Amino acid sequence: MNIGVIGAGAWGTALAQVLARDGRPVRLWAREADVVASINTAHENRIFLPGIPLDPAIWATGSLAELAECEALLLVTPAQHLRPILAELQPGTRPLVLCAKGIEAGTMQLMSEVARQVCPEAPVAVLSGPTFAHEVARGLPTAITLACEEDALGRALANRLARTWFRPYLSDDVIGAEIGGAVKNVLAIACGVVEGLGLGQNARAALIARGFAEMTRFGLAKGARAETLAGLSGLGDLVLTCSSEASRNFSLGKGLGEGKSADALLAGSRTVAEGAFTAPVLQKAAHALNVEMPVVGAVCQLLEGAVSVSEIVSGLLARPLRAEA
Repeated sequence: MNIGVIGAGAWGTALAQVLARDGRPVRLWAREADVVASINTAHENRIFLPGIPLDPAIWATGSLAELAECEALLLVTPAQHLRPILAELQPGTRPLVLCAKGIEAGTMQLMSEVARQVCPEAPVAVLSGPTFAHEVARGLPTAITLACEEDALGRALANRLARTWFRPYLSDDVIGAEIGGAVKNVLAIACGVVEGLGLGQNARAALIARGFAEMTRFGLAKGARAETLAGLSGLGDLVLTCSSEASRNFSLGKGLGEGKSADALLAGSRTVAEGAFTAPVLQKAAHALNVEMPVVGAVCQLLEGAVSVSEIVSGLLARPLRAEA
């Protein structure tokens, strides 16, 4: 199966590296001309994934038309850019593997819902899990969820993606795989705040556990399965993203905990901390489903600059005592 990659940020480039490891050529679309030039001339994405040599089988392009012969596409653009890219791409019946993690502002739609609305004839799959791009690109071992409602397509995609160090686990719970990836980005901001404030490992562990409870409540309300949320694309990705400054969302939260403003931290960055865009949409979606998500609400307040970090922490700690659930 000839698979193209749309989006040459760190994760898109790492996935192109995975695909190219069997020697087959891989087309990688990038919006930025300097990224295209860097990949094709230096075999390195010096902008988004510096220091990692890329397989010469990867060929970057700024033209979506050059991916017309690809039999399937990995969509690795930021969540808020997916709709216009799909409208321009017009994939027809080609399978779309959604790799962006977020919820569309305005519509509150998951990426699969956006894809099905814009491209109703295209089969949809979701690739999500605990994967730092720089580790995947280096060939360090990881496992990931590949969610697809069509079993034959899921197996074909898994066979094309699988490497001895990159192991996809199949699922048919597309919604569950998406929700884990979207919610964990917001929770990672909260864990970064804990780090920035120096509140300790106990506090971070408690926040991960309570955040996972929020993820589960929201996911079940959206029709996800509990076992998916407890798997690689949910709990697995949550633990990774909440534990390292290699996570853009964790780093954003750490800066907030150190007293910097969200505007200052986000300004001028060429990389996207998806959690900053997902948080207010997630909070609105949770309210619509009558799902309580206090940690997500606290992150929204911090991003808005409505209250101080100390007030947020005090408010969470002063919540009424209750049974764990």
